[in-house]
Amino acid sequence: MLQPWQTGKVIRIENETSQTRRFWIQLPACSAFDFQPGQFVTLDLPIHEKPNKRWRSYSIASWPDGTNVLELVIVLLEGGAGTTYLFNEIGVGSELILRGPQGIFTLPEPIAKDIFLICTGTGIAPFRSMAHHLLNHNIPHKDIYLIFGCRHFSDALYGGELKDLQEQLPGFHYIPTFSRETNTSNSSLVRTGYVHAVYEEICGRIKEQSPNGELGPASFFLCGWKNMIDEAKQRIQAMGYDRKSIHQELYG
Repeated sequence: MLQPWQTGKVIRIENETSQTRRFWIQLPACSAFDFQPGQFVTLDLPIHEKPNKRWRSYSIASWPDGTNVLELVIVLLEGGAGTTYLFNEIGVGSELILRGPQGIFTLPEPIAKDIFLICTGTGIAPFRSMAHHLLNHNIPHKDIYLIFGCRHFSDALYGGELKDLQEQLPGFHYIPTFSRETNTSNSSLVRTGYVHAVYEEICGRIKEQSPNGELGPASFFLCGWKNMIDEAKQRIQAMGYDRKSIHQELYG
């Protein structure tokens, strides 16, 4: 059942990168905005006469904290009517019509397998929410690998925060990889290339370390652009994992 539309007020905006902004939205109609990490909200923006052409959905980047404030992280898309409106017309104090939470892109309960969180760009949002939620509630889990594909070092959204989270949350591995950078220091801590090589390497290592040379039980959560998700689904299944082990949230 869809949640009703409600009016939110933008209470804070910050530039995260040159093309990405963080928007904090307060929902005065509710005392606490309750959702599951991984869910999204849909905005109704005044950019078209037809309702379905006005709607834009964004994963919630914050985590349930008992307040009525949520955070969205949004990238400015060239020629994108929705993001152009948000970047040019929305400021602190502006109102936005939205509904939610929506979606089933959420972690299993209990977490009985290793989890691979694979994303590009603002696809980091639901995984940031999940990681903080696990820490805040001390939820038991297996190894969790957050593999974040970026173009440049400056594109690593929430980079410092996620590095710190790796130190605080046992079994959480933050692995950014950069497709348009060169590892000039030859450091093993800096990954270059695309996300696919990273999860294939980890899965291969787990298989090699298994007494029977079997695949490690795992679930894969994919969030980002269609090309990345399509290729990841093919590669994950080629390694021998079942299609049912793959969950996706598509952007664009």
